[in-house]
This record gives sequence, C-alpha cells and structure tokens, in this order.
Amino acid sequence: MEDFRRSYLRLCKEGGLEPQESVVAQLQDSSAAQGSRLDLSGQSLSADTCSVLARAFQKETMFTEVSLSDCMLSEEGAKILLTGMFGNTTVKVLSLKGNNLRSTGAEMLGKLLARNKTLRRLVLEWNALGVWDEAFSLFCDGLASNTSMKQLDLRNNQINHHGASELALALKRNNTLEVLDLRWNNIGLLGGRSLLEALQKNKSIVQLEMAGNNIPSDTLRALEQTIGHNSDTQSNLRESHSRTQVLSKEIQALKEEKGRQFLNMMDTIDRQREEMGRSSRSTFLQIGQLQEALNERKSTVNSLTAKLQMTEAALALSEQKNQNMGELLSRVKAEKEEQRERQSRERKKEQEDGALREGKLLREVQNLTETNGQFRTKVEEMERRCKSQQQQIFELKQELTNCTAEFKLRLTQAEDRLEIEKRRSKQALEDMDSLRQKEVDHVNRHLEESERVLQDRIFKLEGQRIQLEEELSKAKAACVTERAQAEEELGRVRAQVRLEEQEHVSTLEEKLRSVRSSMQEVQLHCSQQKQTISELQAKHSQQSIEMDGLRRRIEELQQELSGKDQEKVAEVSRVRVELQEQIGHLQAERTAQGGLKEKINALERELKVLSSNHREALLDKDSEMSSVLEKLRLKEAEIQRMREDEANRASYLQSAILTYVQGSPLGHYSGPKK
Repeated sequence: MEDFRRSYLRLCKEGGLEPQESVVAQLQDSSAAQGSRLDLSGQSLSADTCSVLARAFQKETMFTEVSLSDCMLSEEGAKILLTGMFGNTTVKVLSLKGNNLRSTGAEMLGKLLARNKTLRRLVLEWNALGVWDEAFSLFCDGLASNTSMKQLDLRNNQINHHGASELALALKRNNTLEVLDLRWNNIGLLGGRSLLEALQKNKSIVQLEMAGNNIPSDTLRALEQTIGHNSDTQSNLRESHSRTQVLSKEIQALKEEKGRQFLNMMDTIDRQREEMGRSSRSTFLQIGQLQEALNERKSTVNSLTAKLQMTEAALALSEQKNQNMGELLSRVKAEKEEQRERQSRERKKEQEDGALREGKLLREVQNLTETNGQFRTKVEEMERRCKSQQQQIFELKQELTNCTAEFKLRLTQAEDRLEIEKRRSKQALEDMDSLRQKEVDHVNRHLEESERVLQDRIFKLEGQRIQLEEELSKAKAACVTERAQAEEELGRVRAQVRLEEQEHVSTLEEKLRSVRSSMQEVQLHCSQQKQTISELQAKHSQQSIEMDGLRRRIEELQQELSGKDQEKVAEVSRVRVELQEQIGHLQAERTAQGGLKEKINALERELKVLSSNHREALLDKDSEMSSVLEKLRLKEAEIQRMREDEANRASYLQSAILTYVQGSPLGHYSGPKK
C-alpha cells in the first residue's frame, strides 16, 4: 500500500502535476490500515489524476478491490483510467458507481471486459450506459467475450428493450457470469422476453434481479423458474465436482498403494527367480548324467524291439489281407442288390413328387398373380380417392379461414368506430341504442379483441408512466440533490394516472354491462353456426376414419403379399434344388421326360382357362369400381351443396354488416382524427 502511494507521488512529480491532497490522504489512510482495498469514493478525480492512477495500475499492485464510487469522472478521465486497467492482473473487484458514465465509458468498459482476465465483480450502479444503443452494444460485445466476470451490477442505467436484447445476445455467448443485477431500468416486456430466451441457453447465471423494469408478472415468474433451474444445475455440478475430486484423491491413493504393492511383489519375484536359477542349474547337471546312461540302454532295447515288430507285422498283414478279401466280396454283392432296389423306389417317388409339386406351384403362382393385380388396382383407386378428398378438404378449410379473417377485420373496424363515437358524446350513445341490438350479434364473437384494445390502452398509460420514470431517472443522474422533488412529482403523476385509469375502467364497465344484456341472441346465432360446423367436422372425421381403415387394410394386404412372395421364392428355390438333384439322378431315363412334357402342356392349357376366368373377374371389379365412382360423385355433389350454403351464409352476413355500417351514423364518418 505504501509502495502504491509512493509510486503515485513519483508519477505526479515526473509529469509535473500537483497531487490531489484528498487522494494522498486517502492513500495514506489505506496504507495505515494495511489492507488490499483501495477506496477513493466521493473524491473528485480530475483527468490528470486519472492518468497518474492509470499508469500506477499498469504496474503490479497489492490491491484486489478498487472503489471509485461518486468520483464525478469525466469522459476523458474515465477513458484514461479504464485503459490503465486493461493489463492489470491483481484487481478483482471494481466499483464505478454514480459516475454518470455514458457512450465513451460504455465503449471503454466493453474493451476492458474483452481484454482484462482477472476482474470478478464490476459495480456500475447509477450511470447512463443504456442511453446510447451503439455504445451499449459494444459493452455487450465485451461482456460476451469475457471469461472471468462472476458478478455484474447494472442498476439504474436507463437500459431499454434494445439494450436488453443486446445484453441477451451477450449472455448467450457468456458462460462465466453468475450474478446479474438489472433493477430500476426500462427493459419492458420485449426486453424481458429476450432475456428469458437468452437464459434458456445460458446455464451459468444463478441470480438475476429484475425489479422496477415494467416486466409482466408471468415473464418474471418464467425468469425466476429458469434462474432456479440454473442454480439447481450449478449446485449439482459443484457437488459432482467435489465428489469427483474426492474420488480422484482416493483413486490416486489407491494407485500409489497398488504401486508399492507391485514393487514389493516384483522384488519377491526377483528373489524367487534367483533361487530357482541356482536350483535348476544343479538339477540340470544331474539330469544330464542320468540321460546319458538311459540313452545307452535305450539304443540296445530299440534294436531288439525293431526286429520283433518287423516279423509280427509281416504275419499280421498276410492274415488281414485274406480276411479283407472275403468281406469285400460279400459286401459288394449285397450293395449291388440294395442299390438296384433303392434306385427303382427313388425314381418312382421322385416322379410322383415332381408332378405334384409342379401342379401346386403353378396353381399358387396363378392365384398370387391374380390377387396381386386386384390389390394393386384397389390401392391405386384408393390413393386417387384420398388425394381428391384431401384437396377438397384443404379448399374448404382455406375458404373458411378467408371468410373468418374478412369478418374479423370488418368487425374490428366497426368496433373501433363505435368506441370513438361513444367517447365523443353521450347523445350518440342514446341514438345508437336502437342499432346496438344488431351490433351485439357481432360483439360477442370478438369480445376478446375489445379486451385486447383495452389492454393496449392500459399499456399506453403504462408507457406514459414509464416516460415519467425515465424523466425521474435522468433527474437523479443529473443531480442527486433533486431526488426528493422528483419522487413527489412521480407520486402526483401516478395518482393522476390512477384516476384516469379508474375513470376509463368505469366507462368500460358500463359498456360491458350494456353488451352482456344482449348476449342471449348472439349465443343463439353462435350455437347454430357451431352446430353446422360440428356437422361438417363429424362428416370430415368419418371420411378420415374410413380413409385410415382403407390405408391399414392396404398395408396389411401388402404385408401378406410380401410374405407370400417370400414363401413363393423360397419354395421355388427349394424346388429348383430338388429338380437339379433329380435331373442328376435321371439323366439315364430320358424317356420319362416325354411324359413330363405332355403334363406341362396340359398345365399350360389349364393356365389359359384360368386366365380367361381372371379376365371375367376383372370385368366384375370394373363394374364395382363404376358403382364406387358414382358414390364419390354423389358425395362431391353434397360437398358442393354445403359450399353453396356456406357462401350464401357469408353473403347474408356481409350484406347485414354493410347495411348496419351504412345505416349507422358511422357510415357518414370519414375516420378518426389524427
């Protein structure tokens, strides 16, 4: 601490500057306290002092926390001071509260966040960083590229929804920030939504303060839920990290213990190997001597046994030859007789089996081809029907959506005009009582739209309140002493806004009472239209169910066909193999092939007869197709009639609206005044 004070005085002397007494006194107090915190809060720092402090911060210091709150820093002084902090590697906490930092300060803070890798906490409360969107976007870019910041305080910085969207983009890229304070800004609904979208991707933020930003309660609840989820995940990660550290330590200890055991085992194995080597050398010498004696005796025994084996082998061979010759003669005779009988029986069986299999295969092939052709024709017809019905349903839906959109637009226009006319004079309301019953038929359908209009007006009033709060925040930033007066003005304005809201709500309640009195007729008309729509939907659902059933039936038939085709292919391959074997056995009996050829000719004649029958069946199916097409034409005529009814209803409704608009006093009204 004393070294920093001396370096400050030395740099002031080198630059020919007069050191500020308040700064020197504060540095002396900090050095006396022997701490790691530099507190210059409330000191008015000039640009020259900022340049000296920047050069001092560029060197290695003992400070880990620097507080420069309410120092009335100028744009130039803030720029110089922040550039000096770029290369600092010791300061972890920096406070710039209440310095009215603007565009230049925001740009330099963005560069500081991008270059400095040691800052952990940054306090920027009571500044004006969000007034200039371009400068705040540069600040957000620096935050996005930062990898060391843990806590960021941006309270009372006049951040609007544009700044919130830029901040959301930065949070999507930043993975180290854990605590973010955005209280008392002007983020609004759009900014809250963008921050919610960013927090769904950012999993590092565990604490977010959003009070006083005119954000709806549902968005605030969603933000709280995402923050809670992030905190849970972070706690789980910390627990898992601690567990992994404990396990890694235990594993390392086990590895060391196993290593020691392994070394001890290797030592014992080496000692055992040396002992085994000594004993094996002595045994090898003894075994060598015994082996030489055994070899001599074996040579004599082997010579005698060889002579005996040669004589015995000669006798055994002669006897074996005699026995084998007799057995071979008897076996040859018996095998010849058995082969003749087997060949005769096999030939007869193979001829009969071949004829039966060929007949069965030909019949199955014909049946499968017929059924396959029928199923294919049915599938093509059903696909054409499905496509035509889907096209018709799509056209009906499109017409319905177009009609409803036109009706909604016209009704909203009529409601806006009526509301404007009702505000202008009470006399117009009394004159329009007779016409209101006609209007009620359309008001009940679009009551939600009128509620939206009311909500828009409430949002406008909230916008006025937000503007007043912006003026209040600017007054606070400009002069802290005028806070009390600004709060009194804000209270008066809020009271006035509340009175206006109460008056507006009372008028709206009167309108709702008059609308509810004529709701029954509207409900009757709506029930009729709902009934017609339900009938159309029921018909459409029936047709869709029939289509699904036909599709399932087609899929089942296709699966059956595929299974039969596979069985047919397997059977044909098996028959081919058997036929090839039969051809190998029956090459000598070519005369039997003539009979087989005659049978094949007969089968071909039967195939021709079956093909004629198949043609007749196809003609019958064509007649059935014509009847089905006739039914489809009847259904199309019914759908066309339903379309005409819908068109007539739409035309009646349009004519009623036109007559109502032309007959009402609004028919002569050119439009609302701008």
